[in-house]
Amino acid sequence: MERASWQPALAISPFCSPNPSGVCCGRSPPGAAYALTALDVRWLWAASGALALNWFGDSLDGTLARVRHAERPRYGYYLDHLVDAFSTAVVGVGIGLSPFVELEVALLLVVAYLALSINVYLETAVFGVFRLAYGRIGPTEARILLIVLNTLLLVSAPQGGGTTPAVLLTNAVFLVLVGAMGITLLARFIANLQQLARLEPLERP
Repeated sequence: MERASWQPALAISPFCSPNPSGVCCGRSPPGAAYALTALDVRWLWAASGALALNWFGDSLDGTLARVRHAERPRYGYYLDHLVDAFSTAVVGVGIGLSPFVELEVALLLVVAYLALSINVYLETAVFGVFRLAYGRIGPTEARILLIVLNTLLLVSAPQGGGTTPAVLLTNAVFLVLVGAMGITLLARFIANLQQLARLEPLERP
């Protein structure tokens, strides 16, 4: 089964370069496609396709390193998560430049997502456990949600830019997501502090 999962990585290995600039460029198309929806709403199809390709590449990077016998865990961890932050910012700015979401709302979502990511990296440092998802929600589910929203927007505004109902809906959805992320982060923050307090109780003189 493991060897079978290597087949896609084996197929693309000769065409992929592990340099950081190439990785960053590979994460940029979703944001660019979102920005181009200001010219034609059908760029949402490209945004959805780019998000799917983004997921495919993100899922295969570790396998690709194993196929090449070029595993560098610390290098990969650092590069992968820094590029993830770059990708999040680019996608957020692209969404904010689209006719469907106010830039300020999109940037709020970027800040909330990055805050959750930073918390994951801090948990890894203090607990030694890497938990990327919050409950059942992780990067894959976030991409699926964006693709679903893209499809709904294409159905509701097939001929042009963002209509007023579509803009109101997407801004409302994004603000609800920001609020949910904030509550999730606060709950995890409290739970982590309680666990750390048990692991490192205060010693009174």
